[in-house]
Amino acid sequence: MLLNWLSRRLTTYLSKQVTQHSVRTSAWEALEKTLQPGDVLLVEGNTRISVAIKYLTQSTWSHAALYLGPNAGLGAAGNGEPHVLIEADLEEGIRPLSLSAYRNTHTRICRPVGLTDNDIDKLVDYSKSRLGHQYDLKNVWDLARYLCPTPPVPSRYRRSLLALGSGDPTRAICSTFIAEGFQALRYPILPVSLSEPESDPACAAQKREYFRIRHHSLFAPRDFDASPYFNVVKPTLEQGFDYRGFRWAE
Repeated sequence: MLLNWLSRRLTTYLSKQVTQHSVRTSAWEALEKTLQPGDVLLVEGNTRISVAIKYLTQSTWSHAALYLGPNAGLGAAGNGEPHVLIEADLEEGIRPLSLSAYRNTHTRICRPVGLTDNDIDKLVDYSKSRLGHQYDLKNVWDLARYLCPTPPVPSRYRRSLLALGSGDPTRAICSTFIAEGFQALRYPILPVSLSEPESDPACAAQKREYFRIRHHSLFAPRDFDASPYFNVVKPTLEQGFDYRGFRWAE
């Protein structure tokens, strides 16, 4: 009982905003028109927990949401705007969300290549089945230890600190929830290369490369950006950018 109360208090504290975003890399209209079902929307968060995640991953991105579109049947907000995203929120757990929640936020679109309509349907079904699952509070306690500006953590150990969760399948953090969905499709994010030793003449598959799927708890938001299997899509360019029409301030 006491631990649950402390966890809720810590969650509230970590969810508070500490900075205000002033830089957006694309206009709202361009973002809205460019997103497609299956896209991963990376977000530069502005909360206390975002500070810890960005430090540990050495990345701009501290949060990830999965875009499923207005036809995914995720319901609508109170103002009638359809829910098109699904994410793991620190306080509310896995929830549907309207795109306008990130209207004034620095974002990046990472797009998987070659997904079929059946693949999208599987992602939708998987996401809906996880609705209501809670954020992994074990990770919250782990991350809270690294909120000071320069915690004494060697760079080679930072990534492993994000994988210290409870292991409970009904709990998740934002990136692991999405990674698990793509792994269910056998879609690679950052697989570990397992190459056969070329010096072994008895090896029939001497030059073949195998991939082992990493456990979903090891993924961070930046992995979708770094993955060679996701396109980085820039809404401004997708909507027909022409530098000759760019208006510079005199």
